[in-house]
Amino acid sequence: MNKTEELKKAAGIKAVDFIHSGMLVGLGTGSTAEFAIEELSKRIKDGRFSDISCVPSSERTRNFAEALGLDLVPLDSERKIDVTIDGADEIDTGFNLIKGGGGALLREKVLAQNSERNIIVADESKLSKRLGERFPVPVEVLEFALEVEKGYLESLGGETCLRLTRDGFPFLTDQGNFIVDWGSGEMEDPSCFAERLSKRAGIVEHGLFIGTASDVIIGSARGVEHLVPGEPG
Repeated sequence: MNKTEELKKAAGIKAVDFIHSGMLVGLGTGSTAEFAIEELSKRIKDGRFSDISCVPSSERTRNFAEALGLDLVPLDSERKIDVTIDGADEIDTGFNLIKGGGGALLREKVLAQNSERNIIVADESKLSKRLGERFPVPVEVLEFALEVEKGYLESLGGETCLRLTRDGFPFLTDQGNFIVDWGSGEMEDPSCFAERLSKRAGIVEHGLFIGTASDVIIGSARGVEHLVPGEPG
């Protein structure tokens, strides 16, 4: 395990400290979230937690969690998720996020909007002053509207790239849609871009997560840092 993976693992393990018995837990997608899922499974098996149910944010996460023996349930309107633990591709100083590197942005945002607490776990390389500095914005697009939405994104500035699989075929989300990665450059006002993208009918969802993080846990060379929006870092 390299240093970056060690930092991711440390952040993921720390996030599980905010879970306790009886909770409904949202499971994010990606390598950092998987460290948290492994730790959650470990604590259930050794008896530290009981009566834990989980809602996965993707088929990848579902398969990973099932293999660990976690109790998976569907999203239910009668019960809100207590805690969701998820990763991020980029985190700005206002705790806004770019997510969707794993292609699960739509379901991840559904979980985020239906959780009491959203804990974001990452290593320190994901921190930036402004979104767009380090990572493009994933945009989930209907196949029917692919070309016109690519043109729209380019009209906002930056470049677009249709995400492909390793075999060179278009990457498909769990919903069967395409992903366009939009290299927008640094954003002074990501909430403005998020609003504009949300108004486009052919855009199913975008990877700008504005104001959804309640906690950010960063694995860094200084140790594991727990940051809360609105509080001094």
